[in-house]
Amino acid sequence: MGDLAEVVQPKKAFGWAARDTSGVLSPFTFSRRATGEKDVSFKVLYCGICHSDLHMLKNEWGSSTYPLVPGHEIVGVVTEIGSKVENFRVGDKVGVGCMVGSCHSYDNCADNLENYCPKMILTYGAKDLDGTITYGGYSDIMVANEHFIVRIPDNLPLDVGAPLLCAGITVYSPLKYYGLDKPGMHVGVVGLGGLGHVAVKFAKAMGVKVTVISTSPNKKKEAIEHLGADSFLVSRNQDELQAATSTMDGIIDTVSAPHALPPLIALLKTNGKLVLVGAPEKPLELPAFPLLMGRKTVAGSGIGGMKETQEMINFAAKHNIAADVEVIPIDYVNTAIERLLKSDVRYRFVIDIGNTLKSTS
Repeated sequence: MGDLAEVVQPKKAFGWAARDTSGVLSPFTFSRRATGEKDVSFKVLYCGICHSDLHMLKNEWGSSTYPLVPGHEIVGVVTEIGSKVENFRVGDKVGVGCMVGSCHSYDNCADNLENYCPKMILTYGAKDLDGTITYGGYSDIMVANEHFIVRIPDNLPLDVGAPLLCAGITVYSPLKYYGLDKPGMHVGVVGLGGLGHVAVKFAKAMGVKVTVISTSPNKKKEAIEHLGADSFLVSRNQDELQAATSTMDGIIDTVSAPHALPPLIALLKTNGKLVLVGAPEKPLELPAFPLLMGRKTVAGSGIGGMKETQEMINFAAKHNIAADVEVIPIDYVNTAIERLLKSDVRYRFVIDIGNTLKSTS
């Protein structure tokens, strides 16, 4: 999609935006809507860099609109509330994840599955109800309907809590929905990046036995000693995979690059579930026979509804689950993007918006 003219709105805002498919970010002055009667406005303090930001910056999914202000792992402090806001007050710690709107009339919305509403409005790069394009959290302020605001518990630090609004709910939701949260179960986690490392933490907090599956043997010590995984498989080691055949109740596959599914399916027990939460650009090959021989399921899951997202944040705070982050200033963001492309981060970049984003005007 091409450029759209900036519609001037009442609230002055400042952030960093990409202007084209180069994906290079630079300072950008724009505006946001006034705080409506059901809106919450907040000062952004931190914003995580999600792998999907990379795809959107370069229009790799074909849906990007420029200028593009990314960021959907956004946390901060409430500065203003609308007259009909019921659940938030000025000074509250809050966050916004991957969406800022839905139709509220479709069955999925009624079932607290706004994330599967066909009219879901993404936090950035989407058309809002007023026809303007949404801008994300690489910016100084946010305005959103209170229904899409998450309360951040006081004991969860904002910098390490921010990535949970995307990475956290992306792995928490399938663990719960597909019944992989029962103590004593054995769950595999494929990929030890931004999603994978929090998947290990949530699964362990649920009482599940966790095996990390990775192409990188050098991540074994980190997975077991730091993140608390029970075991580790090198996905290129046929002997290790053979020894683990038919041992897992389910697998959360976080990999967003092309990779083979049959070796993972072979690790599942009868009735086992392989759940994809990464989004490779190209289709994956899926032979039928490995599924038939064991009544196995390959499924997908995308973030979660607002009720479940709040439940996830509360669970994280209760069990001291936080993302492992590298906090960066905003002027390092393009370097961070390049490093993320090489998986050179442990495990999530978080931009210190509050202290480092300064308007040049």
